[in-house]
Amino acid sequence: MADTGSAASTAAAAAAHNYKQLKEDFVSNLSGGSVAEIAQVCAVAPVVALLWSALQARQSFFKPYTALAFVVDFLLNVGALLLSVTLYSNTPLLLNILLLTAAAFVYVIPPDVASPRKKPKLPPHAQSKTSSPGPPGALSTKPFLTNYRGNMMVVTCICILAVDFRLFPRRFAKVETWGTSLMDMGVGSFVFSAGVVASRPVLKERADGKAVPLTTRLMRSLRHSLPLLALGLVRLLSVKGLDYAEHVSEYGVHWNFFFTLGFLPPFVALFQSALKVVPSYAGLAILLGVVYQVLLESTDLKAYILTGPRTDLLSMNREGIFSFWGYLAIFLAGQDTGMVVLPRSLNPRGWVTGGGTTTTTTTNSKRTTLLLTLAGWSLVWTALYLLCTDYAYGAGLTVSRRLANLPYILWVVASNSALVLAFCLVDTLFFPAFYKAPDAKAEKEAYDTATSRVLRAYNRNGLAIFLVANLLTGLVNMTVRTLDVGRITTMGILGGYMAAVTALAVGLDMYDITVKL
Repeated sequence: MADTGSAASTAAAAAAHNYKQLKEDFVSNLSGGSVAEIAQVCAVAPVVALLWSALQARQSFFKPYTALAFVVDFLLNVGALLLSVTLYSNTPLLLNILLLTAAAFVYVIPPDVASPRKKPKLPPHAQSKTSSPGPPGALSTKPFLTNYRGNMMVVTCICILAVDFRLFPRRFAKVETWGTSLMDMGVGSFVFSAGVVASRPVLKERADGKAVPLTTRLMRSLRHSLPLLALGLVRLLSVKGLDYAEHVSEYGVHWNFFFTLGFLPPFVALFQSALKVVPSYAGLAILLGVVYQVLLESTDLKAYILTGPRTDLLSMNREGIFSFWGYLAIFLAGQDTGMVVLPRSLNPRGWVTGGGTTTTTTTNSKRTTLLLTLAGWSLVWTALYLLCTDYAYGAGLTVSRRLANLPYILWVVASNSALVLAFCLVDTLFFPAFYKAPDAKAEKEAYDTATSRVLRAYNRNGLAIFLVANLLTGLVNMTVRTLDVGRITTMGILGGYMAAVTALAVGLDMYDITVKL
């Protein structure tokens, strides 16, 4: 009997080991897909925003926010994105066309006159003018920024679990070394998005006209870094302790994405001092990316990262340590975008301007300036990416998320800049009242009208939700043999998982809880 039990235990251990190896092989040696297809999948998010905005602006569908409104909100902003990476993964263009058709249908339906959209109330003496949008240096959370960041978090939460199922295309999973994929874009987008909101304290400093000492900036940055580094350590111990399947060439033996996020704040604080020499964060990002790429091409660094032996702590984690510089460049580029989109009152370079009265024409001009500025930078980043990767007229370099090289940096920044522009365009077309709000209260009302409750919730506690999604992903993988389930079961698991994550996010938001990590 003892021998039988021992044999069964050995067989079970061997089966578990074999399945772990299958899981690792499932996400290894992948080459990704085309940039065009990834763009089509990413386009689903702003197209959904277009449909959602048409429902809200024309029919006031989400006001009041009923149970039905929540269900439709979830199906649009979570369900459509889930479909784009699963059942419609081979036809993302068709999904976009269907969503656009629905948006056009909603738009041509006569508006709901029973629930007119509120317009900002103006004082009698200012019918042709609106009061100042805020004091000099005032910042605002614009609807399109919430929609962009919320969608990015939703897609990230979907993909980190969906990648473990066969229904999720292998070309969407992270590539081994060279190429582009949706998840490669997702990692960079997470960092870019973090950079956008990180420009808020910098703008406040400039508005106050106070130069914060480097030591103070470093101490502040550590308050943001320590929780992330602690999460990275917890993830490391969990993965090793539970013998969880892992892809070593992604970041290294011990490194993980939380460590990358955790080390960003202090290095950004250090690099901020370089703005005395380099005029903008965008210039700093380009300079850092170019220097890093030159080192990759002119030294043995690239060969060391890709093929070097793992003999010490540095070599065992070389992918995570050296790719950090590419992610830092992406973060800085995100900060440059934040300098443009966060100020309530701005000029073409995103500098905060003074108060005073503002005519409607000036308000429209600022909205146009914002769109043109975002469009201009999208074109600049796209042109740089093409110049870097084109074999006929450019450098002919290949994207590598593993290296986080210059082509990867430019691809991520160009794509995210275009997405921010797309969300901004939808926002401007359907909800101009936000930009005409005479005071902070009216702006808040216009903001609530113009943003999805689901996306606001994801945006509010993004990092905490991301952490919970990681824990649920681990739980699913430890209890379900994800490689063996069919399409219907896969969609059921992913749908239930996203429903749980969304319920948590919206629940925290309903009770006005903000989890700061």
